[in-house]
Amino acid sequence: MNGDFTTSGWDVLDASHRALREAVAAVPQGGWDLPTPCDGWSVTKVFQHAVGDQIGFAAALTGEPGPSFNPFDPSGVLEGDPRAFLEDALSRSAKAWAGVDREAAEVPTPVPPHKMSPWSGSTACALDAAVHAWDIAMATGSPSPLTPEVARPLLTVAREIVEPLRAWGAYAAELEPREGDDDVAALLRYLGRDPHWTAS
Repeated sequence: MNGDFTTSGWDVLDASHRALREAVAAVPQGGWDLPTPCDGWSVTKVFQHAVGDQIGFAAALTGEPGPSFNPFDPSGVLEGDPRAFLEDALSRSAKAWAGVDREAAEVPTPVPPHKMSPWSGSTACALDAAVHAWDIAMATGSPSPLTPEVARPLLTVAREIVEPLRAWGAYAAELEPREGDDDVAALLRYLGRDPHWTAS
């Protein structure tokens, strides 16, 4: 445990869960309807999507029920305490990944190819949490939660899984790299995000 929070033991995943938790905690009152780097998606919709995806990764591993809603068609309407909603999902995800045999050849995942090495699977789960943490942070004027140390492994796994997902609209088209891009910018551009995005 890390404080009162469940951890998975996978460093990149735990860092990404922290990033998402901190980004959500920093959403100001009245900030849930703000636009995000995900075109047409409010902070609430990105948040609901991120929560649903963590539940989906946990369910793939444990066989427990997945999210009770479609993460790719979130309502955009908050119900109940968002922080409790998030913590339940992160706890389920962390517990599921903590129980994974690191020597296993593959583990089930909710994203194509639906079976990945334990490292790649846990990092794919981290990718989802970290990038949506960035979306929420940018929308609400918080500092970027991404670091080069986390971005490097996330880009590695992104190159494994993102191309098929673009066809489903899960990621926008890759943006052209720019001279001077650091690891964070390289990750964001690969995922179709402008590293310098602002709401204005």
